[in-house]
Amino acid sequence: MEADSENLIEIRDLMYSRGARVIFKGLNLTIKRGEVTAFMGPSGTGKTTLLRLITRQLIPQQGAIYVNGVDIATLNQRKLYELRQRFGMLFQNGALLTDLNVFENVAFPLREHTKLTNRLIRHVVLTKLHAVGLRGAADMSPTELSGGMARRVALARAMVMDPDILIYDEPFVGLDPISMGVIVRLVRRMNDALGITSIVVSHDVAEVSTVADRSYLISDGKVAASGSPDELQAANSELVRQFMHGMADGPVAFHFDAPDYAEQLLGRDSE
Repeated sequence: MEADSENLIEIRDLMYSRGARVIFKGLNLTIKRGEVTAFMGPSGTGKTTLLRLITRQLIPQQGAIYVNGVDIATLNQRKLYELRQRFGMLFQNGALLTDLNVFENVAFPLREHTKLTNRLIRHVVLTKLHAVGLRGAADMSPTELSGGMARRVALARAMVMDPDILIYDEPFVGLDPISMGVIVRLVRRMNDALGITSIVVSHDVAEVSTVADRSYLISDGKVAASGSPDELQAANSELVRQFMHGMADGPVAFHFDAPDYAEQLLGRDSE
């Protein structure tokens, strides 16, 4: 993959296991520059693990992950830290620092990674808080914020270093309908206004369908389906239909694999 390719991230033949459990077995996908790409799939299919691999918190056992044309497994520590500064991360629970107020939470990456003056830091932080509608909450404590407000502060912090790639890990979980609508709008607006590339991991099919340019449905260690939200909704695959429409019965079974029920209860073969 060339550094000027339309694909900002490319994953090739990814293999990754934890113990005897195989999580990815030949996963292939691409993330295009300037788009919102969603990872979806049943619980336990490794979506968050994939984020950790993309940011090289984990290393593939086979295959490669390229970011802007560079195999990230080959980076030394200095180059890896430089790469990570190009990522912004919105954690599922916000992960705000409770002993710092809203302003200082957003300012924290700037104080850690730059030599900006306090005046410039103030300007940047207030600009990012204004973008998420919370400039007036700058002096509040994280404990005073609602769930939706905390998620928006975390988004401001994720944007404060002007990243090229913004990652959202389950951004819609636990939000009321109004807060969810705000976050959905911000995901799309921030991506387009800042000219960045966004990755969204979510189970919320309806919300993802309103913001994603392309979605990948991951199951059984591979990409089960990919395409625009409309293309996934129209797919013929039973797995895709089960997931997209929230059907209880289908390829994803209700019961997790287990020994024979009678044998396990009685400690012997059933008669």
